[in-house]
Amino acid sequence: MDTNKFVNRHIGIATEELPSMLQRIGVESLEQLIAQTIPSDIRLKETLNLPEPMTEREYAEHIAELASGNQVFTSYIGTGWYDTVCPAPIQRNVLENPVWYTSYTPYQAEVSQGRLEALLNFQTVICELAGLPLANCSLLDEATAGAEAVTMLYGTRSREQAKAGADVLFVDDSVFDSTLAVIRTRMIPQGIQVVTGSYKTFAFTEQTFGAIVQYPNAEGSIEDYREFVERAGAKGVRVAVAADLLSLVILTPPGEWGADVVFGSAQRFGIPMFYGGPSAGYMATKEEYKRTIPGRIIGISKDAYGHTAYRLALQTREQHIKREKATSNICTAQALLASMSGFYAVYHGPEGLKNIARRIHSYAGFLSEELEKLGYRQLNKDFFDTLKVELPPHVSVEALREIALECRVNLRYFDAGQVGISLDETTQSTDVGVLLYIFAGAAGKDYTLDCEIPEQIRFGHPFIRTSDFLRQEIFNKYHTETELMRYITRLGRRDVSLAHSMISLGSCTMKLNAASELFALSNPSFQNIHPYAPQEQVEGYTELIENLSAYLAEITGFKGVSLQPNSGASGEYAGLRIIRSYQESIGQGHRNIVLLPASAHGTNPASAVQCGYTTLTVKTDANGNIDLRDFREKAEANKDSLAATMITYPSTHGIFEAGIREMCRIVHNCGGQVYMDGANMNAQVGLTHPGIIGADVCHLNLHKTFASPHGGGGPGVGPICVAGHLLPFLSQNAVSAAPFGSAGILSITYAYIRLLGAEGLTRATQIAILNANYLAAKLKDTYGVVYTGTTGRVGHELILECRAIKERSGIDESDIAKRMMDFGYHAPTLSFPVHGTLMIEPTESESKAELDRFVEVMDCIRNEIREVEEGRASKDDNVLKNAPHPEYEVAGNDWNHSYSREKAAFPLDWLHDNKFWINVARVDNAYGDRNLVPCLCR
Repeated sequence: MDTNKFVNRHIGIATEELPSMLQRIGVESLEQLIAQTIPSDIRLKETLNLPEPMTEREYAEHIAELASGNQVFTSYIGTGWYDTVCPAPIQRNVLENPVWYTSYTPYQAEVSQGRLEALLNFQTVICELAGLPLANCSLLDEATAGAEAVTMLYGTRSREQAKAGADVLFVDDSVFDSTLAVIRTRMIPQGIQVVTGSYKTFAFTEQTFGAIVQYPNAEGSIEDYREFVERAGAKGVRVAVAADLLSLVILTPPGEWGADVVFGSAQRFGIPMFYGGPSAGYMATKEEYKRTIPGRIIGISKDAYGHTAYRLALQTREQHIKREKATSNICTAQALLASMSGFYAVYHGPEGLKNIARRIHSYAGFLSEELEKLGYRQLNKDFFDTLKVELPPHVSVEALREIALECRVNLRYFDAGQVGISLDETTQSTDVGVLLYIFAGAAGKDYTLDCEIPEQIRFGHPFIRTSDFLRQEIFNKYHTETELMRYITRLGRRDVSLAHSMISLGSCTMKLNAASELFALSNPSFQNIHPYAPQEQVEGYTELIENLSAYLAEITGFKGVSLQPNSGASGEYAGLRIIRSYQESIGQGHRNIVLLPASAHGTNPASAVQCGYTTLTVKTDANGNIDLRDFREKAEANKDSLAATMITYPSTHGIFEAGIREMCRIVHNCGGQVYMDGANMNAQVGLTHPGIIGADVCHLNLHKTFASPHGGGGPGVGPICVAGHLLPFLSQNAVSAAPFGSAGILSITYAYIRLLGAEGLTRATQIAILNANYLAAKLKDTYGVVYTGTTGRVGHELILECRAIKERSGIDESDIAKRMMDFGYHAPTLSFPVHGTLMIEPTESESKAELDRFVEVMDCIRNEIREVEEGRASKDDNVLKNAPHPEYEVAGNDWNHSYSREKAAFPLDWLHDNKFWINVARVDNAYGDRNLVPCLCR
């Protein structure tokens, strides 16, 4: 093996293992397999035009050079991003720990108890600081959280408001511009009118259903909104408040003065600025919105034996269940960052958080007083951390800016000439001295800080928080590094991740997230950059973003790329909005129908409806293909109103459909556009691409195909790639708070491409297809493969048949999934896209030994099912119906099953050497939904 080639580290199959795998599949070569899998008319004729692959050492030197192009200035820009301290034990044990960053969204609760607890901690922090009883476990960022809040309020209007057509949203002038921009993008297709103005003078009408204010506001002023909220309530209008989470440590929570929703960002809780993201958005609200709040909710339930267990609650609200009736299209959120922010609160506890908040506020107050002495006027009467400074006539903004830059300081400059200063957790007394030196110098004076800065609360009594928070034990016992390290490690041991075994989730592409690809995330030159830093300070980021955009355009066969969407669902929405903007520009804005195959991801119909479209479902034929006749008939019947089709390729059924080009032609002939869902791009890269297939726009999931980790449910990135005619519309619609979305993790995909190069990327795709077909060949006789292509091949994933098993034995796909946990495996995708089945995607990163071990497990489970079928095991008391078997049960004094402990816990010999112990039995889902407990009780 050539140890210099990263491809040999990323791909799990050795060259000498290929012959036996190909023989099992029934082909003579890898190229023959690919030819039988992918239609010839969409195969690429030339190799991708990408840079030659780097060695890991070469890449480390290259990314260090890029990082040196970023200049880390002290940032006082604020506006939603603030420098912070990520505690070292959190960075080392969570951000840099594959147990945490390679885990999947915790749908399988029994092997996700660690991150579920971490996310419940986060929800508790949000509820207690916001003063409201319900929170979700993260949203994408503050701006999208604001848009989600509006959609929720609009969807829950009173019967009278809905009847009256109430469609006006009021947004105060002093809400962050980024939040307003995303709200405008998201509300226009839904027919919502966004009206801006001053909350002090706005007059509510019968057409007003919601209002948004900021606390403290965008200029840093703390406003008393109580009278405004009372006026709104009297008119039946609900109020959402964008709140600085850290300020709520010492400010009266909005929930205590009547807010219906509180949203914002948890970035200040230990998450670097990362040039705009990722960090966890948050939302808290009243319990009456528990069935309409967007995003995931962690709830406290119990397992089969009554032990406390955590789970995702009220999942029927989510897009994968409700589809076009979903109130939100959100799927991936920011779970890893939310977990980190939760640990930040655990580490500091309530007293530590108060210390941080009071110090920031005291420094801001002292700075305000000293600036007044220097002849400046500070305009915010009440403030937390942000000052708005009016310059005296003899001081110019240019002179001030020049001195600030000489001192490596970035300030905020208002259009009207004022200067903003937002202090943060990293601000020390010496930094205050530097700021005063800058302002004194601009005024022609000298200043030297020669005194201690006293701690003092400087805003009025109505704003001072009197309620306590975070009194639960969890926030008051892990304040040393030793204790926090052990707590994080203890939680990590409860979760299955790629650090333990293959995660075979179909349509999720749980591939290797290589260490070399992730190093840049810990580099301060990438971490500590504000998204509004001057262009000359971000040359490293600029080069990375431009190069990555060019690489993704080449890989997809398109002309332009936007990296702004910070999830796949966000990419879907952005792509559809581009289609709408394009069609409006050519006088076709009336087109409102989107064709969707029945097998489409749930985000597809949800995104289409959010964009103001009506969805029309196309049948699937007996072989799992889109029914071409039905597709053509529905397209032609709606040709005057057909806006687009959304197609996943290869299909969600795991096959390359031969008619894909014909479908594109049909839609184009009817005046529509083709949107390609990039969820399955791992089967395309280097072999075909959306451009040659005939699509007009696609999104990519960097957290699938391009090696960015899933993080237990985010962060993700969902870039959109477009054909030439859509380029003018690429940047028209803001879909995330920051200009480049989650820019901080773009380096992962950049590394993936630079390390593999064109040849390595193509090889990865080939091996992904090989591995899926190898599993199909080995499992087809024991379970059965639901769908194959015309030549009998699957793409990069396969669907195992479990419906006949249930008919014969009473064992269903969920029982099989739970039993897999006893072997240390995360379940495949359950009952999607076909009910009663398991969808498996092995990816290219798994070794033949791991694939064979997986097959051994599935064969063992099939034999256990056969015991039930043949009456050799009880239909009620068997290892599948009782799975998983937690450690406390196996090691307990009582054993009341008809089978042995050995059979329950060690059905295969190798489990004695590598046993993953589960800490809860099967979780009671119904109990958790009937008794929703979304935060830790005091």
